[in-house]
Amino acid sequence: MSMSDFSRRLIRWHKQHGRHDLPWQNTTDAYRVWLSEIMLQQTQVATVLPYYARFLERFPTLKDLATAPVGEVMALWSGLGYYARARNLHACARVVVSEYGGQFPTDAEALRALPGIGRSTANSIATFCFAARAPILDGNVKRVFTRCFGIEGFPGNAAVEKQLWTLAEELMPAKQADIYNQAQMDLGATLCTRSKPRCADCPLGEICVARATNRQVELPHRKTRGELPQREVTLLILRRKNRVLLERRPPVGIWGGLLSLPELPEQASAEVFVAQRLACQIDGVLSAPTAIHTFTHFRLHITPLICNVTAHPRAMESGLEWHDLGDLEHIALPAPIKKLLTALG
Repeated sequence: MSMSDFSRRLIRWHKQHGRHDLPWQNTTDAYRVWLSEIMLQQTQVATVLPYYARFLERFPTLKDLATAPVGEVMALWSGLGYYARARNLHACARVVVSEYGGQFPTDAEALRALPGIGRSTANSIATFCFAARAPILDGNVKRVFTRCFGIEGFPGNAAVEKQLWTLAEELMPAKQADIYNQAQMDLGATLCTRSKPRCADCPLGEICVARATNRQVELPHRKTRGELPQREVTLLILRRKNRVLLERRPPVGIWGGLLSLPELPEQASAEVFVAQRLACQIDGVLSAPTAIHTFTHFRLHITPLICNVTAHPRAMESGLEWHDLGDLEHIALPAPIKKLLTALG
């Protein structure tokens, strides 16, 4: 198979079977394309669609996003996960407004230097918005390549990824780079899926190594990992009537920059900690069922303690905020914390 045959098959297939009506398609507006690219990192289209619409409704322009408080950006992102993306999104908008007059640079290397934009994302923006000829390598494309060409090893491994990038550069057609790049993503999202790939409908089926050797399930190789580490945390649900006390988490680490429940240090007494650290008086402590939340690298066991607050100071320490339970949808909360608080009703 020639390199040109690979791209021709994909471009021809995409014209008839590719996705053409997603809200960030049929535009060269770098703001909208960039926003979709960041949201789609490790996240499926169906999940992204409502977030994308809400973001554009609240921030119709890049300047609107850049001048908004980061807390509001985090609140709109709440539930989408991988929250560093939201912090980088806000930081990137501010850089583009302050250093580029609100217009994204057209060069892929300059795009790559912006916060939160890696090589594949930069190349996507350059291709779709500025007519560049630049290869992409997101999760869908990696899956298509490893199956079609029978590439061994975990795609996240540095050596394998280098091999994939070399292949991506070699396969780039001289023309219609934007259609070709979109075709690769669409093929991986709709036919060459992680499970139950539709090989009979694939334009690459005749030349696919994985199909010929019946290795669709095996390829791409998954990362070898042991059992996920287990961590435990005790969180305080400090409630006063229909209000709950929330604490802003540090900007880095899990749930960085989001509001969450105050964390009880190990071996500490809830009554003493609440009185000394949070300056609140409580009437008893009630244990709630443990919740489990799985991150990429560990599994977190959350033990909630419900505390009925009888008195608290008017002015709380910086980082502590009282919020109505009825306003949870408008607060930047991690998904498991929102679930816990929603259950309180």
